[in-house]
Amino acid sequence: MPAQTPPRTFHVKSFGCQMNVYDGERMAELLTAEGMTAVDARETADLVVLNTCHIREKATEKVYSDIGRLRRDDGTVPLIAVAGCVAQAEGAEIMARAPSVRVVVGPQAYHRLPEMVAAATKGSRETATDMPAEAKFAALPQRRKSGPTAFLTIQEGCDKFCTYCVVPYTRGAEISRAFVDLIEEARALVDGGAREITLLGQNVNAWTGEATTGRAIGLAGLAEALATIPDLARIRYTTSHPADMDDALIAAHADNPKLMPFLHLPVQSGSDRVLKAMNRSHSADGYLKLIDRVRAARPDIALSGDFIVGFPGETEAEFADTLAIIDAVGYAQAYSFKYSARPGTPAALMDGHVPATVMEDRLAQVQDRINRDQLAFNQASIGRRCQVLVERRGRQPGQWLGKSPWLQSVHFSDEAAIGDLVEVDLISAGPNSIAGQRVG
Repeated sequence: MPAQTPPRTFHVKSFGCQMNVYDGERMAELLTAEGMTAVDARETADLVVLNTCHIREKATEKVYSDIGRLRRDDGTVPLIAVAGCVAQAEGAEIMARAPSVRVVVGPQAYHRLPEMVAAATKGSRETATDMPAEAKFAALPQRRKSGPTAFLTIQEGCDKFCTYCVVPYTRGAEISRAFVDLIEEARALVDGGAREITLLGQNVNAWTGEATTGRAIGLAGLAEALATIPDLARIRYTTSHPADMDDALIAAHADNPKLMPFLHLPVQSGSDRVLKAMNRSHSADGYLKLIDRVRAARPDIALSGDFIVGFPGETEAEFADTLAIIDAVGYAQAYSFKYSARPGTPAALMDGHVPATVMEDRLAQVQDRINRDQLAFNQASIGRRCQVLVERRGRQPGQWLGKSPWLQSVHFSDEAAIGDLVEVDLISAGPNSIAGQRVG
């Protein structure tokens, strides 16, 4: 390919989970450190980075569709880089099918993005899909600016090998970032304006490390250390696995006032046979008992979960077990999906794939119950007084939007500023937001 002028502007579009959002932010920091300027409109960018997710159905085809839409009216295209999990899983195929793509970089190698872009401007096509996660974090620049909320990746990869999931193949084995590095990055985020930090990981509660005293600690110990940062008001974490929800972490929800009363703990199915076929390593009853222990430690905790309907071989009775576990828990919010066969996963080779129409009907039933319980949780919050972290302006003049400790969207009208923690009475609730009135 011919050489071209080095890009002066860039646009990063991230798909999927919060970890992709974090990765997108870090890629933007890398490019900014090279003197490039971020732009909101990808149509005007010299460099467009598509930071992809491989979890959803037809993820790869959506990437090609996005690549096609980058062609401008005059027939030119920006310098295109495909990053993330689709790049990791199908990098060679992307290079073969999409000649306009100049850079393919996996989620553990994006620290090399600036040098790859520089090489691409000289006419080459660059690919990096190795998995040296420790090297990636060591090469990333110091965090500087942040909003009132910020993400901090503390753990990557997965050793659980759920039979439907591509994460072990695209993100690699579980690794935990060093304690001292996390404390340093958290302090930089707080210095840059963050009042709340969400700790991220594919199995975030599998994080382990060594404190400065030499003592081995888990996520509870890390949260305890982070809580000593004076201007950090709130700590959250996601996504958790039931197998790694230890006694110390459960106790932390009672003992650490900065750890917010919210827990995302996916169960996926209420059927023990389906859970075993998924290689989930927990039973429905074991999950419910774990929920009871968490609620005993923090009775007001808001619970979130994930559900997959239509896993191969799922019968009507087994689907009814999923509805039963939803009814038993009463989630404050949850995510639900139709099963989607991911190439290379064991479940894709299983017999008994459920018809699409059946999956659609089951998904609608699950979502009806989730919406019912989310509304009930929000309505039960009416009359509470809590702190709301102001994140942005609302649609109405003088209106502000923020999050309650239970991760509910709260809107109120009064004097405030982004980043403020304000005392609010919750006065009315809908399924997706709560109206508040500022105290005093």
